[in-house]
Amino acid sequence: MYHHVKKLMYTVRVDEPDPKFGNMLLEQFGGANGELAAAMQYSIQGLNCEDPGRKDLLMDIGTEELSHLEIVGCLARMHLKPMKSVREEAEADPLIAIAGGGGINLFNSMGNPWTADYLKITGELDVDLRSNIAAEARAKIVYERLINFCRDPGTKDALQFLMTREITHMRAFSLALESMGKPPLSVGRIAPTPKLVDQFFNDSTGEGDHGEVDTRGPWNEGEPWKFVEAPAFQAMKPAKDGGAGVHAESARVEGSEAIQEVLVDELRDLLHAEKQLLKALPNMEKAARSRQLQTLLKTHLQETDAQVERLNECLKILGAPSRAKPCKGMAGLVEEGEEVMTEGKKKEDAPADLALIGAALRVEHYEIAAYTTARNLALQLSQPTVAQLLTISLGEEQNAGQLLDQVAQPLMSVARMPRSVA
Repeated sequence: MYHHVKKLMYTVRVDEPDPKFGNMLLEQFGGANGELAAAMQYSIQGLNCEDPGRKDLLMDIGTEELSHLEIVGCLARMHLKPMKSVREEAEADPLIAIAGGGGINLFNSMGNPWTADYLKITGELDVDLRSNIAAEARAKIVYERLINFCRDPGTKDALQFLMTREITHMRAFSLALESMGKPPLSVGRIAPTPKLVDQFFNDSTGEGDHGEVDTRGPWNEGEPWKFVEAPAFQAMKPAKDGGAGVHAESARVEGSEAIQEVLVDELRDLLHAEKQLLKALPNMEKAARSRQLQTLLKTHLQETDAQVERLNECLKILGAPSRAKPCKGMAGLVEEGEEVMTEGKKKEDAPADLALIGAALRVEHYEIAAYTTARNLALQLSQPTVAQLLTISLGEEQNAGQLLDQVAQPLMSVARMPRSVA
């Protein structure tokens, strides 16, 4: 809840209005580093923040920035006041004098309108706090420059107040970030690629007539840095003095062996599942009453046979024996399907086929989930051939599910209709 108190946080005094300086002040009113941008950035970050303590910090400072906006607005209005009546002063900025009546508006010093593009909001608290620290530093420099160009003592005092508060906010944001206990370079949850993260690329080279000399410092030498000389030319000539080459396997991460183990388990589970279906599908085809359903099940039997071959090929590519792992999930679905077929013998054609389609759809969705998981694991392991083989089988399972649903639609209509009288 906001409440406007009709008193400035800092009472401003302007003894000598300066319209040109008033125009400069608009940079902190509607500019990229101004008070409105800061107020909106911190307030919206606060609304997104799940941490109650740091949410309170963001809302407190965001609200204070609105107070600063009012101070800057009052200062700018006082300096721009001569534009309302003095022709020569109005000529300094016709946009303000003519279009705005000599008053302030949400524009920067060049007349560009304020935009939400100024805001830096990621929803990641530590990243946002770093952005806020940088924003306060930029605002501090803008105020410093305004002070240097200001001749009016009262205005200077107000700007000094505002500049000082930027330092206060910077300190608060810095301590809030520090209290999170995150290392300075720990951003997000995914770790950087080992070795690659410690390589410094010397991409700007040249000496004498060919450019400025290369320099070294703590940013590119010492532990843990590995200095990579001119990466662009490494393909043309070997690195000098046995220097480091680019560690280009940026997609390979620690733990890939464990992920491959999961993928092999998934494939072996699928292999056993498909082999169970090779035995179950002929029985389902015999149990089906509808010619269309019989044809669909027969076609899918042929697809299942091809899927078994693809799974064997995937395991071979991964260097794993083609050994099936007992799939209890499919065993349960097959057993349930057998019960459906037994009970269906006592039912009329449409209800019996609808129950059989229900059992088949449960099988298809189980396989779709398994193939999706395996395909995604293969993609993460940079195994495009394995992923492609699994994608073909996944497409067949998805298509079979859609066809089963299509066969079910007319059967549902038949089941609802009254029996014909002979």
